[in-house]
Amino acid sequence: MLPPFPADEPSRAFRFAEAGLDRCAEWREDETAIARAAMDPAARTLLFCRDRPLLPRRSEPAASVLFTGAEAMALGAMAERSVFLGCDGGAPRFATTTRLTQEEVAEHPEVESVDLRALAVAGSLPPIEYAAVAEARALLAWHASHRFCARCGQPSVKASAGWKRHCPACGAEHFPRTDPVVIMSVEYGDRCLLGRSPRFAEGMVSCLAGFMEPGETIEAAVRRETLEEAGIRVGRVAYFASEPWPFPMSLMIGVRAEALDDDVRIDPAELEYARWFDREEVAHLLGGDHPRGLFAPPPIAIAHHLLRAFVETPEAG
Repeated sequence: MLPPFPADEPSRAFRFAEAGLDRCAEWREDETAIARAAMDPAARTLLFCRDRPLLPRRSEPAASVLFTGAEAMALGAMAERSVFLGCDGGAPRFATTTRLTQEEVAEHPEVESVDLRALAVAGSLPPIEYAAVAEARALLAWHASHRFCARCGQPSVKASAGWKRHCPACGAEHFPRTDPVVIMSVEYGDRCLLGRSPRFAEGMVSCLAGFMEPGETIEAAVRRETLEEAGIRVGRVAYFASEPWPFPMSLMIGVRAEALDDDVRIDPAELEYARWFDREEVAHLLGGDHPRGLFAPPPIAIAHHLLRAFVETPEAG
């Protein structure tokens, strides 16, 4: 049984990190334990059609992404791709993909596929199901993109209940990846640096962010990305919180960073624009009443909470 999260842990505010399964890692190498878990009447499966989770169409009002074993098999669950996620209060949880095409799912009377971002914004699932969805999305995406051995190029096979791939040809073992991303509230006195990527929805501005590179500390990645994207030098960096971001397998590492100058010089290949916003203006971004129609990311994103911390807590700590 996992210990409870501390009540004041910032990550508890994030949709995909609010709760978590007991991953029961000690079962992964025990095929008998996994088989027993699969036969447990309380076991449930999460189903995906490509990158979209499936929801059963049921009469009860509460939404859920959980299917019984019989329901999953009837919907084309691919047992050979099944991964073991862990347990929720002792009830085993698995995930796999369906053989149904997107067109078949769209016409199916008992199931529907949903956009994961829209599902996260809706907040209609129990918190622990969001955690399971994030875990499942990352694992299934990794298996789909790593079917061949990186050492010898031969086909690899699933192992350790889905937590490893093994190459029968050369014996190499490969493990699931997580892509670390730094995301920063860059602050200069009572102002915060925000930018706009061409990929954003019209009107949205957010914190700067970028993937960490091999051999970097979190602090070094923050300083490099801020300098590259906006020409701003960064000094002190203070950790804020982290968030699993299953699009498909990132970990967002949120920090508050102290700018050493305020002369913004953007890289147009990265940003449409970036500028300084004072606390009052950021509060309007969060409240959805900015006079120019600008807005911040929704509460499912760590950027929203970084900006709220900037508004409510002047010192980064």
